[in-house]
Amino acid sequence: MSSEGNSELGQFLKARRAEVSPSAVGLPETGAQRRVKGLRREEVALLASISPDYYTRIEQGRRQASAPVLDTLARVLRLNDEERAYLFELAGKDAARPRRRSARKVLPALRRMLDELTTSPAFVLGRGMDVLAWNRMATVLLADFERLPEKQRNYVWLLFSDPVFKSLHRDWEPMARTAVAMLRMEAGRDPHDQRMAALVGELSLRDEDFRRWWSDHRVTARDRGSKVLKHPVAGELTLDWDALTCAADPEQQLVVWTAEPGSPSHDGLLLLSSWAASTDSSAADR
Repeated sequence: MSSEGNSELGQFLKARRAEVSPSAVGLPETGAQRRVKGLRREEVALLASISPDYYTRIEQGRRQASAPVLDTLARVLRLNDEERAYLFELAGKDAARPRRRSARKVLPALRRMLDELTTSPAFVLGRGMDVLAWNRMATVLLADFERLPEKQRNYVWLLFSDPVFKSLHRDWEPMARTAVAMLRMEAGRDPHDQRMAALVGELSLRDEDFRRWWSDHRVTARDRGSKVLKHPVAGELTLDWDALTCAADPEQQLVVWTAEPGSPSHDGLLLLSSWAASTDSSAADR
């Protein structure tokens, strides 16, 4: 690529990021006067899950960007198809669109299993720890997922962005650090997943703890564990969780939370189940 092309690429990126308002990409409004119009370089870098130095070098024409990075930048800067094609042309790359991932549909058998679990909270996690389906107990214990925008139906997002969800976890910090390590392990399996890159970028901008723990590069598998929750109705609950991988779609896992039979936590789950049933009955009678 010529130096002229490098210069034009940098000018194009700079002009496009100037047109993207921070609020449009979910950045919090601080009230402070911004010295640049639109997004800063470091904000584009974080949203694209690349280092600020790497992005600066791309914009200054001192580093060539790979096709996956260009595609992520096109998404972050909200380029239309023509602008995206022009970006790839300036960078001397093939602008063919990457293969789209298939829609994440929960199998009917998994949904039936969720409905059958009336005393155990359970939900289905997909790529990036997105919550794809849930049962009534998961709703009354964790969150009303049905009322949440689809973008926010993500376990890691809720841990860092929802104050009520965050306060539910008594030992929030170790749980949140473990969730970040699980997310990083998933990111390693598909480094070009745009949805994952968007999640990591936005959380990195919003939360200092997430940004610091993500940079630790710790990884862990999502298979089993235990958590202590403090619920306003059921009280303190010590729950074991197991993640069961779906044979038909290994990217989906059924996560079930249980308690030792006869324990106070088990009694708490039974109380929560009864409370949920009575709440549903009252709503049906109205």
